[in-house]
Amino acid sequence: MFTGIIEGLGTVTAMQSFGHGQRFTFEADFLLDRVKIGDSIAVNGACLTVITINGNSFSADLSPETLSKSTFGASKTGERVNLERAMRLDSRLDGHFVSGHIDGVGLIRQKRITSNAVIITIETPPAISRYMIKKGSVAVDGVSLTINECRRNNFTVSIIPHTAQITTLTDKKKGDRVNIETDMIGKYVERFVILRDNEAGQDPVAKSGIDREMLAKAGFL
Repeated sequence: MFTGIIEGLGTVTAMQSFGHGQRFTFEADFLLDRVKIGDSIAVNGACLTVITINGNSFSADLSPETLSKSTFGASKTGERVNLERAMRLDSRLDGHFVSGHIDGVGLIRQKRITSNAVIITIETPPAISRYMIKKGSVAVDGVSLTINECRRNNFTVSIIPHTAQITTLTDKKKGDRVNIETDMIGKYVERFVILRDNEAGQDPVAKSGIDREMLAKAGFL
């Protein structure tokens, strides 16, 4: 489990294919003290398991599922990445609960500067944006952000100077792809409602009572 508060940056230093999977090696810009083999590190938001570690460098295996659901399928050596070690139970939760399981990929459609913030509009499939709400949370390349606006196929976020300084987000250009993980709460609510209605022999779409009209009345749209 992670928080979406990036600890520092790293670089992809090596990539090796294993069938349909790959092994990546990353070099962190900060000391990986107390990291051991088997630990989890979120790299651009994807939870990866450390299989080797040497100083500030570590390796992780990426499955075909991870490669297909994330931007790693098109990664190159030299690419800069956001890094976060797994959260500690005795630490503050400053971001939001991030599982490190990428829902899919978004496409940067617009970047503009407003006062001290960079406003980024990201295009996403409706299957992802359905779990987003205005002022809700989203992880973009592993960075915990608040959603300014959300629509059927895109959403906007604001990048403050501190976030711009310690992450890769403002280095991204129009047309670049980013990893997206939506807040898990919406997924659980949807799942519970569908299971409840299926067990009751009801049509989950027609009978759940959750539709655009209801969500609008509740202030979610």
